[in-house]
Amino acid sequence: MSRFRFILISVLLIGGAWWAWQQFGASALSSKPIRYVKIEGAFQYTSKDRLKEVLAPQMKQGYYQADMNAIHQAIKALPLVDKVDVKRVWPDAVHIKITEQKPVVRWGKSALLNKQGDLLVPDNIDEFKNLPLITGPDGQEKKLLEIMKGVYIVLKDKSMQLAEFHVNERRAWRIKLASGMEMQLGRKAPLENMQRFLRTMDLLGEEQLAMIASVDTRYPNGFAVTWKPEVTNIDWKAIVEKNKNLI
Repeated sequence: MSRFRFILISVLLIGGAWWAWQQFGASALSSKPIRYVKIEGAFQYTSKDRLKEVLAPQMKQGYYQADMNAIHQAIKALPLVDKVDVKRVWPDAVHIKITEQKPVVRWGKSALLNKQGDLLVPDNIDEFKNLPLITGPDGQEKKLLEIMKGVYIVLKDKSMQLAEFHVNERRAWRIKLASGMEMQLGRKAPLENMQRFLRTMDLLGEEQLAMIASVDTRYPNGFAVTWKPEVTNIDWKAIVEKNKNLI
């Protein structure tokens, strides 16, 4: 009889301990706060305020109840975030590592492209106004980025900096340089048209090139030049005489 009572008392004690854990232990765990959030990464487009905003709901849940996957998804959804690693660190911290996308050009009015040609949509496109601009048909981002890279290199060899590269629905090219000069290259052999003009640049010289507003290369045997409004007469005879050995 005494043994039965001992077993019964033991069961009651175990049951009481479990009840106490349910009432107090679990509550203590759920209320254990997150005291530190460590964020690593060389990121420049994701603001601290925006991170605090997306982290706040889970941080309030406490150390044990915060959902690491939910934190991961919330940060990954931010514009220009590429990779995220989130982990809980004993006893009261969460460590987050962020890797950002690296945009290389603007695409249209409000988007960006990374070096792989993936489309990115930032909160504020004005932050990227110094990047070259591409416009073109939707779905052609990767192809046009590769073409633009080639155009950029060709122009750089001539000490020219590409600022804008436009391709319309008819696949006609138009480019704009950092100097402000525009080139109409057309849709038939546009790269060859551009190179034909570039081969004559040395004949014009830097002074005359600085006077050009736009060049239309859509002619089979030459190109048309539009001069800036302030330009007066050009002494073509002097230019030809100076470069007669190059012609």
